[in-house]
Amino acid sequence: MFKELAYYDGKLGTPEEVMVPFNDRSHFFGDGVYEATPAGNHVPYLLEDHLDRFYSSANAMDIKIPMEKDELNKLLRDLTKQVEGHTHFVYWQVTRGIAARDHVYAKDMVGKLWVYIRPSKIGDMENPIKVHTHADLRFEYGNAKTLNLLPAVLYSQEGHDKGVSETILHRNGIVTECAHSNVSILKDGNLISHPNDQYILRGIAKTHMIQACYRLGIPVYEREYTLDELMDADEILITSSSNFILFTDNVDGKQVGNKDPKTRNRIKDELIREYFAYTGCTKLNG
Repeated sequence: MFKELAYYDGKLGTPEEVMVPFNDRSHFFGDGVYEATPAGNHVPYLLEDHLDRFYSSANAMDIKIPMEKDELNKLLRDLTKQVEGHTHFVYWQVTRGIAARDHVYAKDMVGKLWVYIRPSKIGDMENPIKVHTHADLRFEYGNAKTLNLLPAVLYSQEGHDKGVSETILHRNGIVTECAHSNVSILKDGNLISHPNDQYILRGIAKTHMIQACYRLGIPVYEREYTLDELMDADEILITSSSNFILFTDNVDGKQVGNKDPKTRNRIKDELIREYFAYTGCTKLNG
């Protein structure tokens, strides 16, 4: 069993043992796409959904994944079983391939697959987090999960320096998403979430939150909403694969939200139920 597992192009070992060739295009261009999901009971959660998005992202970037979806599904499940612990962070990416540095690439280049798995924990969904807002200055490929994460790094570091956990992004006053999460709001018993477009990543956790709302009879509106609506919301919900659903009661130092915990907790409990049913877990963290 591994404490942490690394995989690159068929080579398996610890992160210290597995080496990546110098000319892998990720080093020069961030030329790749990725996915990540938690695992419970050594079962990667919602793996089929994440693989669908992984192959869609690669297709949008004209990157050739070196194996078929079913084969990658099996590989990720098998690798997760080789890592110690009860809950895990399962990460994988594909880079365009290996070639001398040149912006132009060979159309027949086959990508290189990376996997990284380590023990991890599901985030605390019971206590609010602090967030702040920032103009969304990223490029317009937000719907593909690319390795070009420098803006997210800068937004996250700025937030960390200010003592907040996440950065809510907006374009001319229209809320898009967060530095590494999706953000939705509850108002008058309704869920409102930015539609899937080129500005946001189609969050798997967000999608399953919406599906949970449908099962619970909570109306859902996928539409643009403003910073003013965010600040006036009954609840502000932050969703990601690692943390399922968090909430905030403090945006830019102002007390907001936390006005409809009953509805928020109904959604949270349904998401946890789905996780238990999928993974066979009976508790969130070991």
